[in-house]
Amino acid sequence: MRRYVRALLLCAALALLSALYVFRELVEARGARHGRRGTGQTEPRWYHRCNSLSVSYWKPYGRPPPAVCAANCLMGSSRRYITKTAEPSCLGSATEGPVHLAVVACGQRLEETLTMLKSAVILSKHLQQFHIFAEDQLHSGFKAALDLWPGTYRSRFNYTIYPITFPTENAGEWKKLFKPCASQRLFLPLILTQVDSLLYVDTDILFLRPPEDLWSFLAQFNSTQLAAMAPEHEDPRIAWYNRFARHPYYGKTGLNSGVMLMNMTRIREKHFKNDMTSFALPWEDLLMPLLQKYKLNITWGDQDLLNIIFHYNPESLFVFPCQWNYRPDHCIYGSNCVPAEREGVFILHGNRGVYHDEKQPSFRAVYEAFRQYRFGEDLITSILQPLEERLQGATHTYCGRVGHLFTKRLQQSLSASPKGRSTKVTLWWEDCGAAAPDNHRLGRGSLTIGEGPAGGGQQAAIRRDFFTLAKGAVPGPKGRGSAPKACWIGVV
Repeated sequence: MRRYVRALLLCAALALLSALYVFRELVEARGARHGRRGTGQTEPRWYHRCNSLSVSYWKPYGRPPPAVCAANCLMGSSRRYITKTAEPSCLGSATEGPVHLAVVACGQRLEETLTMLKSAVILSKHLQQFHIFAEDQLHSGFKAALDLWPGTYRSRFNYTIYPITFPTENAGEWKKLFKPCASQRLFLPLILTQVDSLLYVDTDILFLRPPEDLWSFLAQFNSTQLAAMAPEHEDPRIAWYNRFARHPYYGKTGLNSGVMLMNMTRIREKHFKNDMTSFALPWEDLLMPLLQKYKLNITWGDQDLLNIIFHYNPESLFVFPCQWNYRPDHCIYGSNCVPAEREGVFILHGNRGVYHDEKQPSFRAVYEAFRQYRFGEDLITSILQPLEERLQGATHTYCGRVGHLFTKRLQQSLSASPKGRSTKVTLWWEDCGAAAPDNHRLGRGSLTIGEGPAGGGQQAAIRRDFFTLAKGAVPGPKGRGSAPKACWIGVV
């Protein structure tokens, strides 16, 4: 009899412990949805409301909808360095999220990388998240330069700087593959585990069209595609892979990995067919065996490994046209990128160091136009017109003779780009401390937002002017005239 009683008591104790465990998990799950993980603090009420609708393109007529709030919208971009989570932003909606752009910089690539990022920021209308992988000695240079960009441009992006990291047991071998740090891109799906999709570009890339236009290709992926790249060559007669490669490669002329769009969630989940095992391997188990087998046969390092991978998994690749990765190979022996001839160059790739020598003056002219541009200057007179003048002096080369392709799309992009000059806007705000959305007190006023001084002064000035406008109409916690619990609502 005692045995049955003991067994019954033991079962009851286990059932109670199980119930307590389930209850704790439910409480933690609720906290993860409604609070800040690990802090015990709940998000302010405006936080979820601000993520419910894009405020950058909403123009209020009459009373704004109660679900719209843009607290910290204009000011929330001041925390940049080593910050992986972007604040609510006026650029792009929370449902779409930012364009995630990654670059790897080593050696003397600081200025070149900053010029690439400048071209992305100037042309983009969408919030961007930069993932900058750089050698330790470059970190301070990136931070100092990016933090000096004017507030109206810094509000368009967040950035995070990472150290260069490779698997410990083979770090030296990976780092020396082809060029220093170049193979870091292979490990981005394993490092940026919280990022769903990513646009990787080399440091010698220049955007002549907004990055979000290339980002939109993600929506065109079919159910099996997980990455997008352009062909290495258009003309097999001068292509490298079909003439010299000693390893498998994709398609007829191979791939160039200088511009690579990735659905990294799919990459992490897929098992890849290969010629080393009879079964498919996940990404993290595929890379090292692939290097060990082909390291004596590859010339272009990680790009060759990507060609091998997609040779055996062609259904996983989306191929975009050559105008999205336009290199000297497309014009050095005569124009061979037909899409660029029709619509212009969208992304310029100055590989072979052509931005820094006189071998291809047309490529260098584009680079110098962006490098020398100072924020706040007129885009047409400070970038496009000087570029057109430089291109006129490059017609002695084949690439110079098609220099009009470099400006054809760029002119449209610059004309449509959000200007960095002063803009008068109408602001709406509400008292987020009100008991219910319908009772929120509304205010409206005009504010001129301009370039202002470099650094944090512009952010502080806009914040001061906003609260000066708002506190006269919205009572703060200590009554009218004190600092209000004001939320941004809209910008007209």
